[in-house]
Amino acid sequence: MSSTGSTYGGSSVGAGRTHQASVGDTDVLAVSPVEAEHLVTDTAEDLSVFDGLTVERAQAIIARYPQARSALLPMLHLVQSVEGRVSQAGIQFCALQLNLSAAEVSAVATFYTMYKRKTCGEHLVSVCTNTLCAVLGGDEIYKKLGEHLGAGGKRVGHNETAGEPGAPGSITLEHAECLAACDLGPVIQVNYEFYDNQTPEKAVELVDALRRGEKPAPTRGAPLRDFRTAELELAGFWPEDEPGYRATVDGPSAAVETLRGAKLAEDRGWTAPAMPNPPLPEVEKK
Repeated sequence: MSSTGSTYGGSSVGAGRTHQASVGDTDVLAVSPVEAEHLVTDTAEDLSVFDGLTVERAQAIIARYPQARSALLPMLHLVQSVEGRVSQAGIQFCALQLNLSAAEVSAVATFYTMYKRKTCGEHLVSVCTNTLCAVLGGDEIYKKLGEHLGAGGKRVGHNETAGEPGAPGSITLEHAECLAACDLGPVIQVNYEFYDNQTPEKAVELVDALRRGEKPAPTRGAPLRDFRTAELELAGFWPEDEPGYRATVDGPSAAVETLRGAKLAEDRGWTAPAMPNPPLPEVEKK
């Protein structure tokens, strides 16, 4: 009888040959679904898509911040406004402009869901499927849109596109975590603009209008832009007619439902007690 040693505080339970001892080493690259060459990030990419204007805009973004690396988030939006996604070329462009490594840029670009690794359609349709919206019909809306936008019996899934990505009328569908509009659920965003109190039927009408080239007015907030224009604005660049643009953006954005509690308190004279203001402890000097 071979000795198995002891484990778990002297017990022989679980002792014996380990899994490592009983099987050979596994070649993780051989079984990886990602081809080995895709794991190499130091390949020089063609950055010609980022023309002189893009470089000028990148430098303008960097100039807003005391430290260049702080400009990374709007820089990634700038890249998406050019390509409709964050490609390896876009990652290298940001790295070169900000004097960062490609790994540092990739860590940020892959952390946030707003940065897309596949080219988006002309419009990004985000359906809130978090708890309250889901209960009110968000899951049904997402399923209905997937079926409606699909072809050949195949539904369009999360981050998949109906039509040629980037082409007029193309739509990328995603299910989104909370869109911060629970009082107006179920909600949809198109290129981050709100369409409140949706139903499956209204959602289908909305995407059909988008596919026809129309831009239905959002429930509140700014007029609808296409995805790449919205990304350019998120990077901090506005249309030439800035006064006219700001007049539309600065329009009412709060809904009646959102303000109902505040209005009720005002009508009934309700006030909240004053917040306590205890003295802060002294901080030890360094």
